[in-house]
Amino acid sequence: MIAAPPGHESQVEEAVTGGGLKLAVVAGGATRAESVSSALAAVESELVAVHDAARPLVTRELIEAVLARLDARPDAAGVIAAAPLTDTVKRASEPRPAAERPERPPTVAATESRDHLWAAQTPQAFRTAALREAHTDARRAAAATDDAMLVEQAGGVVLIEPAPARNLKVTTPDDRRLAELLLAERRA
Repeated sequence: MIAAPPGHESQVEEAVTGGGLKLAVVAGGATRAESVSSALAAVESELVAVHDAARPLVTRELIEAVLARLDARPDAAGVIAAAPLTDTVKRASEPRPAAERPERPPTVAATESRDHLWAAQTPQAFRTAALREAHTDARRAAAATDDAMLVEQAGGVVLIEPAPARNLKVTTPDDRRLAELLLAERRA
């Protein structure tokens, strides 16, 4: 199931079926949460995986590992791919400055221990019923930065599946160049 930008469903469906995949395409929403809810309405399986286009280097092995970990733990509502933080993490004394206030950068309030910190990624897999329940509060869903956050807030247990470094998020031109190099390497 793919949630496509509204009005682009047929384009996405042509691209997917042209690539040999047999996936249904639904209209997404204005937000990530609305898109997931739209796709979730059409899901009939007990387990569902959520992935975003910003991580184009995902592997079949990572998807299968996330689903297998969830399948093996009936007490868990979800599993996320994640990477342990390797950078030193600083907590600022105030929120990040707005672009219009570069003369007033935040100051360091504390250095956090990274021992228990992971950077959440996709794919994320869930028991479909748990994810549907987590999406019932539209206001909370709109504020969530990922689906695991919603499931956690609803009281569900979410496990971590370590993700490879190559499951990078493509958000900048430099990320795109790196992704293109990694894809070329994968194809070779």
